[in-house]
Amino acid sequence: MNAVVIAVAVMLLLALLRVHVVIALFIGALVGGLMAGMGLESTMLAFQGGLGDGAQIALSYALLGAFAMAVAASGLPKALADTLTQRIDKDADGASEKAVTATSYILIAGILAMSIMSQNLLPVHIAFIPLLVPPLLTVMNKLQLDRRLIACVLTFGLVTTYMTLPVGFGKIFLEDILLGNIEQAGLDTSGINIIQAMAIPAAGMVVGLLIAVFISYRKPRSYQDRPIAGGTVVEPTPTRYNIIMSLVAIVATFAIQLIIQFTGSDADGLLLGSLVGLAIFLISGVVQWNKADDVFTSGMRMMALIGFVMIAAQGFASVMIESNQIEPLVTAVQNFFGDNKAMAALAMLIVGLIVTMGIGSSFSTLPIIAAIYVPLCMSLDFSMLATVAIIGTAGALGDAGSPASDSTLGSTAGLAADGQHDHIRDTVIPTFIHYNIPLTGAGWVAAMVL
Repeated sequence: MNAVVIAVAVMLLLALLRVHVVIALFIGALVGGLMAGMGLESTMLAFQGGLGDGAQIALSYALLGAFAMAVAASGLPKALADTLTQRIDKDADGASEKAVTATSYILIAGILAMSIMSQNLLPVHIAFIPLLVPPLLTVMNKLQLDRRLIACVLTFGLVTTYMTLPVGFGKIFLEDILLGNIEQAGLDTSGINIIQAMAIPAAGMVVGLLIAVFISYRKPRSYQDRPIAGGTVVEPTPTRYNIIMSLVAIVATFAIQLIIQFTGSDADGLLLGSLVGLAIFLISGVVQWNKADDVFTSGMRMMALIGFVMIAAQGFASVMIESNQIEPLVTAVQNFFGDNKAMAALAMLIVGLIVTMGIGSSFSTLPIIAAIYVPLCMSLDFSMLATVAIIGTAGALGDAGSPASDSTLGSTAGLAADGQHDHIRDTVIPTFIHYNIPLTGAGWVAAMVL
């Protein structure tokens, strides 16, 4: 058995057995490194070396959590939630079940639209989730929306958008990383229509979303109205001034991220934007100085899990790369299936799924597999479009459904704010089933017909 496969299997099994994701990643990395013959010391050094790569991400998300709690303290999210709740109560008083259903679908559509825009129009990735979702939990409770459905909706918008549309994060994934690494591996991609190459895989994601919305999680699910976990902020009373300053802080935070991205700077836009947003809340007096410590600490506590998981995931990825076991895994697949294009395409997609499930990032997986997959696809006589579709799909597979993916962690950070949403059972497993299975099938179809 390949060390990468064993490491990912151990990590996933431990996570399913309710072992904490951070511990599961650590043990999985140790097992993988030892199976690869690295020895305990080399494995630990590789793991420790990768931890530093996640520290910046963890700090950014911690500050984002503080910013989200500051927004909550302003009363803006409560005003939004109260407006929706009043509409629901009015519909309920009028015994209009259709109106309540319509409100549910409007809320779902709004969350989907925001998750899609977070990849291009307002490229903030998961930064919007702790701002938008926790205040809406009481509304979802009243509508009896299944949070597993919302997790699927959020993950669809986060993943499908960047793997299909070459704008914002999609431009980085499709043009800079996917096509860039394919060209570096020796295949000329000039003149290729990247949307055409990824359209069929994206259709698989759409199928998964429709199944989640209209079949799997259509039935009502009851939740209790609970306060935000770890929150110490007194229930705010929305005022016009507080709401205006909150909007100013939000716009300033997003604007800084946009400016940094479009100027090509290597600075962390999320980190800087969160700091500016927090400063606006303090200077404006929306968050009082004597309560600032409680507000910010509560927010950081809310996002602490995602930060630690991202740090551990970087250590896991470092061990997998240092093990040099990914290329032998692909070579073994090639030797086993020979010239059978259909089986080889399916095997390449599954290998991509395994690697991304462990590393937790499609953006980090692509450079690793592109250099191996390009010559393999050329030897099997796949077309240029088919090659791009196989590698792009193999890279995106596993982002939905990975315990260490920021797409699933971000969804959980918002939906579990009141302690009623489990990361593995309510986010990881539902998104894995609804997206990785149809995406694998759609990617295989694309490889065969393009």
